[in-house]
Formats: sequence, structure tokens, C-alpha cells
Amino acid sequence: MTVIQISKNWYFVKKQLARLLSAFLTFLLTFQVFAYGSQTKDATIALVRDAEIEALVADYAKPLLQSAGLHSNINVNLVNDQNFNAFIDGQRIFINIGTLLQAETPNEVIGVIAHETGHLASGHQYRLREQIKHAQTLSVIGMLVGLGAGIVGSSGSNSDVAAAGVGLAAASGEIALRTLMSYQRSEEVAADHLAITYLNKTGQSAKGMLKTFERFSNLLSLSSTRIDPYRISHPLPRERITALEKLAKESVYFNKKDSAELQLRHNMARAKIAGNMGNFTMMRRMFASNPQGLPARYGEAILALENATPQVALTKIRALVNEQPERPYFHELLGDAFIRTNNPSAAAEAYKKAVMLDPHKSSQIRFTYGRALLLTNNASDIRLAINEIKSSIKSDPTYTPAYSFLAIAYARQGKIGLANLATADMHYYNGNYPQARIFAARAQRKLQKSSAEWLRAQDILSITGSEAS
Repeated sequence: MTVIQISKNWYFVKKQLARLLSAFLTFLLTFQVFAYGSQTKDATIALVRDAEIEALVADYAKPLLQSAGLHSNINVNLVNDQNFNAFIDGQRIFINIGTLLQAETPNEVIGVIAHETGHLASGHQYRLREQIKHAQTLSVIGMLVGLGAGIVGSSGSNSDVAAAGVGLAAASGEIALRTLMSYQRSEEVAADHLAITYLNKTGQSAKGMLKTFERFSNLLSLSSTRIDPYRISHPLPRERITALEKLAKESVYFNKKDSAELQLRHNMARAKIAGNMGNFTMMRRMFASNPQGLPARYGEAILALENATPQVALTKIRALVNEQPERPYFHELLGDAFIRTNNPSAAAEAYKKAVMLDPHKSSQIRFTYGRALLLTNNASDIRLAINEIKSSIKSDPTYTPAYSFLAIAYARQGKIGLANLATADMHYYNGNYPQARIFAARAQRKLQKSSAEWLRAQDILSITGSEAS
């Protein structure tokens, strides 16, 4: 598992709602209006990249997306956050790793993805943006009218007029906020109902959805905070359960359980996350009923590797490989252990085996194979390393660490222009446009004019130049 940072765009559009009231209060204090977008423009979020877990959630999502009539290239991304949450942005679904950790069955995560698919299919995100703009406009107009009355009143003898004006301004912000929250709650209800439709179409149970709402309801009952139902963006969990329980139980699939193989894959993913977090207590609690099962031993091997005991990890991983030699992710983990023990040649062999066995043809595993070949420092391996890393980039061009190793490989071959271009691409996909322009310009000076590589450098210069302006 690796963690990379990506730039936020509208990923956290729902958080704008909570900021609406805060913006109004700021306006009262400063008499200035500001734009929301600038607050999050340069922020980043951390994504977890892992071939095994990405393949799992992609398999969860694929039938749901098809049932909703959405194209299959919608990506499901893993967010490095331990809270139970999911959201959408554009053509992407984001799921916190905490959702996988806390969900005991695949069906719970599938229910979450079904709900987010409902948002995507209905275009809720785009409509919500328009509602936010509309609410901001109404709020600002109300504030200007109210503050105008307040200022006039304060200059005269009637202080009550001033108070009424400020009160009107405050009310306009509150009305705008509540209207916006009401609109979003209606979208959440619509997404819930669509989720059940998709689950029925794919022959899956909605029991996981209800369990998720039960979890939220229990958390609220443990909280001492009093919640105003008119100022929240989602219906209360108990209301959602009441609204959906009858509909869910009417389905012939309600009592259908996940297959044993899917449950195993889910448990393996949870073990991997807990192991990479170094959380031994969590892992033991998750697999208390079967402490010697495959997921528990998988997690312990990862935990040993993360706790800087690679020789212990190697023993545990080799036992897993011998038990299930057809599982590609065991060979991938073996390669990771060899990297930690400074044995890149053995790592390359392990990764090569993982690439051969991987049914999903993961760009992640292919990249690690190319990286290991490069780390051997054998001149004969460099060309193969470049081919593997380029193949990884072709299927996943946004994975920025691959570009840094590609740049190193080209530099070792003395191909400085290509090395600079790879570095420019790395900075471009990281959102660091000034550095992308610098390295693209350097690349062009070393590349043949009008070649494919030269034109790519020109694209970077053109795009980053327009963004900068």
C-alpha cells in the first residue's frame, strides 16, 4: 500500500454547505463577500494506492454502475481516512479506508457504493453546485438588505430599526442554509431509493445499507450533542432506516449473503489495512473468531514488515506463498519484503510472478516490478524496467511516483530530454505547474522538434501556461 497526495477540486463539495453559515457570519463582521472556491483550490487529500484493495472495490462497483447505465471507466478511489465515509466527484467515487475497516461484510460496502452510484446517475453533484450558488446569492442579497436597514437605522434615532436590519440579515443566512440543507436531504433520500433499485437489479441485499444506518444511529445515541434536523445535510439515520426497511425487506434478495470467496477477499483487505496501520489490537479484534485463519496471518505478516522486522515477515510470507501460490498479492508482498532486505533481484522475481498471476493486470504491480528491476543497478535490466514502468503509466497516467523512477531510468541511459519530460509529467499530475513548466522547457531543448515527446512537453507548457494566467 502506498499513499499519495492529490489536489482537491470539488471532492468535498458537501463541506461547502457547512461553510455557508460561517461565511454569513464573516460577512456580518467584515461587510465583505468572498468566493468559496479559493478556500480549497490548493488543498490536497491523501489517496491510498493498493492493487488488491482497488481490485476488490472495483469488483464491488462494476455491476452497480452497469445497472445504473453508467460507463465502466468510473474509478473508485481509496481515501486515507479512518472514518466511515464516501463521496463523489465528477466521474469518481471516493471511499475512506475506514469504511472497509469498519464494515464486517462486503455487502455493507456495496450498499455504500450503491448509494453513491445513485448520486452519480442522477447528477446530484452538479445540481448541488447550482443550489449552493443560488443559496449564496439569496443569502448575500438578504444580508445586504438587512445590513442596509441596520446602517440607516443606526444613523437615526430609532435603534430598533438597526436591530431589525441585523436580524433580517441573520435570518436571510439561516433561511438560505436551511433551504440548501433541505435540498441535499432530498437528494440523499433519492440516492437511498436508487441504491435499493440497483441492489435488486444485481441480485444483492440491502441489509448492508440498513446496518450502516444502524451504526450511524448508535453513534448519535452515544453523543450528547443535540442535533437540529433542519440544519443537517443528511436525514437522521433512524429516519432513513424507517423509510427503507420495508422496501429492503420486500426484496427476494434481502437475506442473501456474500459468497465465501468475496468475504475472504474482504477480510484480506481489512487485514492489509490494519497491518499497514501497524494496529495489532485492531487486527486481533477483527479476527478474534479465527486467529489462525488466512486473513489474520496475512495481516500479521504485513504487520511484521511494517514493524521493521523483515526477516520475520519473510518467514510468514513464504508460508503464505507455499499455501496459496496462485494468489498474486502474496508474491507482491514477498517482493516488498525483499525490497526491505535490500535484495532487489529477488524482489523483481517475486513481482514478475505477481504480474503473471494478476487477473486484473494492475498498473501498481507492474510499476513495482519495473522499480525493482531499476534498483538492481544492472544495465541489462534498465530497458525492461522502462518498458514495465511505461506500461504502468499507460494504464494509470495519474500515478506520479512512476514518473520519478522513469526519469531515473532515462537518466541512467543518458536520455536527459526524456528524463526531464518524465519529471515534468510528475509535477504536472501533482499539480505543481511552475515546476512542470521548467522541466518541460528543459525537455524541449533536448528533444527532436515536433516528435511525440516534444509535443507532449509543448502540451504541458500550453496547459500550465493557461492555468497560471
